Amino acid sequence: MRKLVTRKGLLLTLAITLAMPWNATAIHKADQSTRLEAFIHGTPHVGIEWLLVRSLVEITQGKLDEALNDVDSVISRVPNFKLAYLVRGDLLQAKAHQISGFGVASNAPSAEIEDFQQEAHARLERYIAHDARVPGDIWQLYPSQRYAIVVDTAKSRLYLYRNENGKPAYVADYYVTVGKNGTEKQQEGDKKTPLGVYFTGKQLDKEKLPDLYGSAAYPLSYPNEWDERQGKTGHGIWLHGSPSDTYSRPPRSSDGCVVLTNTDILSLAPVLQNGATPVVIARDENGESNEEGSITSEQREALLNELEAWRLHWQQQDTDRYLQHYSRDFFTQNMDLAKWSAEKRRIQQRKVNVSINLSDVSVFRNPDPHRKMVVVNFNQDYRADSFSHEMRKRQYWELEDGHWKILYEGAV
Repeated sequence: MRKLVTRKGLLLTLAITLAMPWNATAIHKADQSTRLEAFIHGTPHVGIEWLLVRSLVEITQGKLDEALNDVDSVISRVPNFKLAYLVRGDLLQAKAHQISGFGVASNAPSAEIEDFQQEAHARLERYIAHDARVPGDIWQLYPSQRYAIVVDTAKSRLYLYRNENGKPAYVADYYVTVGKNGTEKQQEGDKKTPLGVYFTGKQLDKEKLPDLYGSAAYPLSYPNEWDERQGKTGHGIWLHGSPSDTYSRPPRSSDGCVVLTNTDILSLAPVLQNGATPVVIARDENGESNEEGSITSEQREALLNELEAWRLHWQQQDTDRYLQHYSRDFFTQNMDLAKWSAEKRRIQQRKVNVSINLSDVSVFRNPDPHRKMVVVNFNQDYRADSFSHEMRKRQYWELEDGHWKILYEGAV
């Protein structure tokens, strides 16, 4: 026989099963209550997610009628939002005082209920935390680089930033799905999402794609140079939409891609349609925590100083000091540090007059959890007495014994 619970018990049960950072009895704590009241009574965003989250908050406040109105509004606008139907079923059971926990009304398998719980928590956490802060992963954007994206896999959010004088300014954020088996992709078929700095390609032909990929799909440049150096395999990591019968998927349910709702992926079309949009996939979108691998503002300044020193020493043809900028683990195409050094000494022993200018510099923190690294891209204009060459170049810099060193260098 199904256990009957009181309305107060229901609120506590839903709060716990949703893994909220508070429950019905603790909701009036000052730090949480202020945010929740501002959320409930503030100017409505009128968005689908906002209405759903408001209904969840209203449940914890015992406002079941208001919650039901909100979730009905969600379903009327998005008839394929499975989580919304689950919440509605629970609310109807609650109004009849017959419910034993989150998702009971659906009679769905426990694994599916857990997926819904995780999605509800991820969506709710975004509004409770209210974190649209500037990320530590984006250090510098060049003028024509209008937008950048950071995917925080831990929070199931994609953050969109606009370039304002080289610095990122928050525009919007979206719920996303990532790999079934988490992050740090290593090999083909491991169903993990990679961590790193990537760039979008042009939109794939929708007519040639299965319905699984939704309304649009954009390939990412996985594996990048550092991935390949580590022997990582696999391909086909995309930003894409959801199947036509599904509004959104659980937080951990893709084969490694970053998945959005069809509405959201289409809203990003003006940002992504030309390709080459930077996408940093990380665990912590802030990038400023004290975890191992974080980088301080002083280290950022030191990196930019080292980049200029590298350019100057190369221009001066000061080979010894120039080579000191390279890591002992340096690699590029078919060369290690020894071969690179020998080649540079051969070229620079002629001491020709050289002018080197760097422009359109972008800098991104590489979210490798094991090493402190950044990815630097720039246009390089090299001019000598009898030779000139312009190219787009990429370097990976790593903190080595407290000093920034070039780990990789090559053409983009």
